[in-house]
Amino acid sequence: MVRHPATPLASVSVAREETPLTAADAYHARFRRVLDYVDAHLEGDLSVERLCSVAAFSKFHFHKQFSELYGLGVHKYVQLVRMKRASYQLAFRTQPRIIDVALASGFESHEGFARAFKKTVGQSPIEFRARPEWEPWHATYQRLRQLRSQHMKPNTAAFEVRIVDFPETRVAALTHRGPAHSVEDSIAKFIAWRKENRLPPKVSATFNIHYDDPAQTAPENFRLGMCAATDRPVTANSYGVVADIIPGGRCAVLRHVGSDDHLGASIRHLYAEWLPESGEELRDFPLFGQRISFFPDVPEHEACSDLFLPLK
Repeated sequence: MVRHPATPLASVSVAREETPLTAADAYHARFRRVLDYVDAHLEGDLSVERLCSVAAFSKFHFHKQFSELYGLGVHKYVQLVRMKRASYQLAFRTQPRIIDVALASGFESHEGFARAFKKTVGQSPIEFRARPEWEPWHATYQRLRQLRSQHMKPNTAAFEVRIVDFPETRVAALTHRGPAHSVEDSIAKFIAWRKENRLPPKVSATFNIHYDDPAQTAPENFRLGMCAATDRPVTANSYGVVADIIPGGRCAVLRHVGSDDHLGASIRHLYAEWLPESGEELRDFPLFGQRISFFPDVPEHEACSDLFLPLK
């Protein structure tokens, strides 16, 4: 049985004064529209002509404006974002054929996609689907991650924190231990276990337990829990999945919308801004999140999680 958070008991938010929008803010907002548009239209027309019309900039200057602002050409940016989604589809989704992933990435043939994918990622699509090499993949995408983290930050002024009564929830859990850049290997194991046990996200709520901050923890000590809500017994298995419980109790909850690259900003808001203002005390259990919608099933900027901070 899938358990969901109870109806909110109260809402507590930090009041903020709105500041006037500067010319620079307006300029950056126009380019943010472009980044959001790219995320939402990876299968469509992402030519310079189309993107400059989204931002309402002159096509004669758009490429230079984009590259000077982001340190990356617009064509390269589009290709990296398309290949990132393709990587996740190949590694974590078995349904789409490689040709379908190619077409959804703006290519007209398997061969053209395979060449571009290998040039970007370092492996062919077939090799990556069979055994992805995540460490060089992360090195390739570090530049994109930095760009998006800087320019696609969540709007913390719009955050709303609620207090809810979270019900005790039995879960099947796999704990990743080791460097954060290898977490995808654990994700693949957990997905395989869920498929074998017929517990996909649509019938079993998905949780992450954030035991450690990767920025503050030695790579070899980093832990991240992956959980699927279930009342079924969890039998011994080769994946390392075990039965566990997320305890019930009062929690502050904040909805995070967007890439996991920005998750730190939402977590910092809970700890550094909301908590001091709230007068609440923390309970002895880590912050955890419930996945509501997943990338690559939705555009990355629309992925959604609820973050729960356990309270006394």
